[in-house]
Amino acid sequence: MTKRRRFKQGQSLKERLMLFIEEMRKRADELPPGPARDDLLRRARQADVATHLDEWANSPALQPPK
Repeated sequence: MTKRRRFKQGQSLKERLMLFIEEMRKRADELPPGPARDDLLRRARQADVATHLDEWANSPALQPPK
């Protein structure tokens, strides 16, 4: 059986997603309206939703199912 390679992340998931969102929006601003720009903005929105899901999943108010 092969060993799984593991990585220690230097930044939290939220930090990495925020940097990704910022980069996608910056790249989208440089493009004219069209499918390529729409794709970058869609990816930024998906990452934004992922940050909210991560906050929700890690919130202290979240209760395990009974």
